[in-house]
Order: sequence, then structure tokens, then C-alpha cells
Amino acid sequence: MNEVYASLPRTIFDVMSGLARETGAVNLGQGFPDADGPRDIIEKAADALLKGPNQYAPMMGLPALREAVAEHYGRLQSLNLDWRTEVTITSGATEAIAASIFAVLNPGDHVILIEPMYDAYSPLVRRAGASASFVRLEPPHWRLSEAALRAACTEKTKAIIVNSPLNPSASLIAGDDLASIARLCVERDLIAICDEVWEHITFDGRRHQPLISAPGMRERAIKIGSAGKMFSMTGWKIGFVCAPPPLTEAIAKAHQFLTFATAPNLQSAAAYGLAKSASFFDAMRADFERARDRLARALAREGFAVLPCAGTYFLNIDLGGSGVELSAEDFALRAVKEHGVASIPLTPFYAAAPTSQLVRLCFAKSDETLDRGVERLSAARRALI
Repeated sequence: MNEVYASLPRTIFDVMSGLARETGAVNLGQGFPDADGPRDIIEKAADALLKGPNQYAPMMGLPALREAVAEHYGRLQSLNLDWRTEVTITSGATEAIAASIFAVLNPGDHVILIEPMYDAYSPLVRRAGASASFVRLEPPHWRLSEAALRAACTEKTKAIIVNSPLNPSASLIAGDDLASIARLCVERDLIAICDEVWEHITFDGRRHQPLISAPGMRERAIKIGSAGKMFSMTGWKIGFVCAPPPLTEAIAKAHQFLTFATAPNLQSAAAYGLAKSASFFDAMRADFERARDRLARALAREGFAVLPCAGTYFLNIDLGGSGVELSAEDFALRAVKEHGVASIPLTPFYAAAPTSQLVRLCFAKSDETLDRGVERLSAARRALI
């Protein structure tokens, strides 16, 4: 078997969601919303499925969706994209990340990864035959050190993977830190693979800054988005890759041998959704912000130390600051098995897992689910303190 995949454990998301199903626990672990997405977008998908066609879509995606992606980013992020040569549709953002990594990297190349990080990055880099250095961000502010970033570079460094808003830290990479990344990429001729799937879920008046818009980055940045995250329909697996033509051509070639094409009815519905006004996305942010505040306040009342959350639909609790001496893994396992609430320890989001006491919770849930989750987390804290 391939040694990269054979050596991997089950993902923590699969483990904790499996335990939640087995025990009937409240699931604040895996990041999927309780609500099932906007009804009108679902109806568009159903109508397109019935009317067809239901055969292979064009490899790079339906023209209507590629045009919609370019229009959406032009209207809401002031990006000037040519849908014909700079937009590719993939079967989810993880496939977009994989296609970008496989298109850019050769065996022996080197990549900079910023951790904590989405757990797909490192295995995909290794599968491409490349190596990685890791720049670690520290709570509670998760700021990026330019000195650490530069120290991670080698003569073989070819790319950096940037995730902002960042899952699992629930932080945004600050403007000064984005400028540091851009300067390094320009100076060292690096490609930036930008995982921006949480771009519309930012709070407290903050707005996402796409790295591709920074000086010198237009010709060297790959921007990745997700309809599943934008519309709270994680099962749809519709991703977008936006990049300059030479990179798009290479990414499309990798994509054609991963999934080749994506469900045409879902593409049609995603195109419809992307045309929604800015007020739709403002309302979505407001709903998630309200849920964030509800969960954070309730946790604080129960004695938990809650870290700031600037984006995504996750927030983190600091067990040490909450009076709990257990590791994040031990607390999460005992909380789901003994107290009926699932969470995610942050350790799997690191290459060499530190001894962490941070636990991630998903607040894309109904008020009832959040309240029951807090009640059970509080019981776990009282029992384990």
C-alpha cells in the first residue's frame, strides 16, 4: 500500500462523529450546520436534476458557474478574473487543494505550511513527493512571524499554503502578516495556494482580504473557494479554483485525473446562489455571529476560558484556563463517552502534535443544540476538573 496513506490514522472528525452517533451525543465536533441550506438554491438543484442534462459536465466546469464565480468575486472582492482562462470548478475545495498541490509540486520540492492547519495539507504534499517546513502560530492571537516564515524557506521552497480565515484557530491572517507573505512570495518566486473557503464567514465588521489582490500576487496566487461553505451545504462538494492562465492550465490537467467533472445540477444551483446580493452574505454572517456569541457567553458563564473567534463557524476553549488538567484528546474522548457531547481536540491539526489543551467547537447549530451542548460540556468540566 502507499506508505503515505497506509500510515494515516482515521481522521479525528470521523472518530468523534462516529462516537457521537453511537452514543447519541450532541455533536459540536465535525463542522456541518444543523440547517440544510437555502431552500431556493436546493430547489434550483432539484429542477436542474429533473430537466437535465445529467451527463458529464465540461471538465473545467459549466460555463454558467465559471462566469458566476468571476462575477461574484468581481462584485464582492474587486477581483478581475477571466472565467474562460482563470476559473476551474472542482468536486469540493479539498479536491481543489489536491489538484493545486499536484499541479505545482514536483518530487523534491519544498513547501511552507502554517499550523495549526487543515489536516489534508501535509498528506497531499507528501503524496506529491515534496517536503514541508512548518510555521507555528500561537494562541490566543495566532499572529504570523515574518522571521519564522523566512526561516522556514530553503533553496527548494516552491510554494506556501495559506488558510485564512483559518480553521481550526478561528482567526484571520492580519493585513500586515498577509503583506509579509506576499513580500516573501515575490522575493523568492513562490506560489501561494490560498485556501479561502471561509471567506464569507467573518465577524465583528472584519472582511476577508484575498491574497491574490496583494501587490505582486496576481500572477502567483491560487485562490480556492467553496460553495458548500458559502451556502451551508457541506455535502454538495463544489469548489472553485481561480488562478492566472498558466497555473489554471496545470491545475485543470490535475483535476481531470482526480474527478474530471462535478454534478451538473449542483453546478447550476451554485451559479444561481453566487448571484445573490451582498445582503444575503451579510445576513448569513449575522446569523453565525449571533450563534457564536450565544455559545461563547454560555461557556464563559460555566467557567470555560473561550478564545477569540474572528471567522469560520468554530471557536476554541482553553482547558487549562478552564481549570481542567486533562489533555485535549482525553477531555474530548471522556466528554463524548461519559457526558454525551462531541468536540474536536486541536492536536490533529499539527504535524508534530503538541501537548494541547485546546478544544474546538462548532457553533453552526440550532440554539437548542448549542444549549444542550453547553449543559453537557459543563457537566464534563465539573466531573473532570
